[in-house]
Amino acid sequence: MFRQDAVISLGQAMMFLSAKAIRHRVTIGRWRQVHRAVFVTHSGPVNADQRRWIAVLAAGPTAMLGGLTAAQAWGLDRYGSRTVHLLLPAARRRDQLPQGVLVHRTTCLPEEDVLDLGRPRRTMPARSLVDAAQWATTDEEARAMIAAGFQQRMVSSDDLHRVLDRLPRARRRKLILETASDAAGGAHSLAELDLVGLLRSARLPEPALQKVRYDDAGRRRYLDLYFDHWRVHVEVDGAHHLDPRAAWADMRRQNDLWIEGDRVLRYPAWVIRAHPDEVLRQIRAALHAAGWPG
Repeated sequence: MFRQDAVISLGQAMMFLSAKAIRHRVTIGRWRQVHRAVFVTHSGPVNADQRRWIAVLAAGPTAMLGGLTAAQAWGLDRYGSRTVHLLLPAARRRDQLPQGVLVHRTTCLPEEDVLDLGRPRRTMPARSLVDAAQWATTDEEARAMIAAGFQQRMVSSDDLHRVLDRLPRARRRKLILETASDAAGGAHSLAELDLVGLLRSARLPEPALQKVRYDDAGRRRYLDLYFDHWRVHVEVDGAHHLDPRAAWADMRRQNDLWIEGDRVLRYPAWVIRAHPDEVLRQIRAALHAAGWPG
């Protein structure tokens, strides 16, 4: 029970208790029936881990967590969807499932894509992210998930390539490969990926991504995009830059770069999407001012 986060199937319960004893626990409120054949052994709220167990136990022994839900179980942050995504073999008949469970089917599920010993059973991180990108509502959402997987050190480019080699007809295959390639090169946030795409479309020079620099105290710092030859640095500010301590750390780093002679441009993520022409105009002007012939 501890390993199943206080969730138990009817079949498991009847290995130790009679049907009458199970009904009694539900009647007095010690247990709660959350599906035709699944119970939680308490009367309080059901958390995210328990929702995953309920879904897997309700769907049967061949079911496993997949896509975004599996990625969340592996530790992917910043995605709070309450939908539980399950992956089942294509031939498996779908039973009636709890509300909020979404079933996907596959004809390709090799053993290297599955963690059978996991609690609960789930797809491996790379397969989870590929499926999450396939099942995403929009291309932007798919790109964000792949980028987050790299940013949070869940996968490598080789991991994703191996999964896609086994899924030659995967939806958004090209988008996943391109996003993985850019993310592996250092563009971790979706806004950085968008900016890299803008630079390419405008035929501007290719910057180094997540360039390592050291401050006066010898601490390692990363520059989002850096045009080495012209010493132009472009920083993409996410929401964490609104925190006063983070903002001062950014200002201090920017001051150090300016003292050394670099040109520093900074953009909030929303501006890259809302005003791409203005962003490109400024970057082009900075590169020209630094000696880029165009």
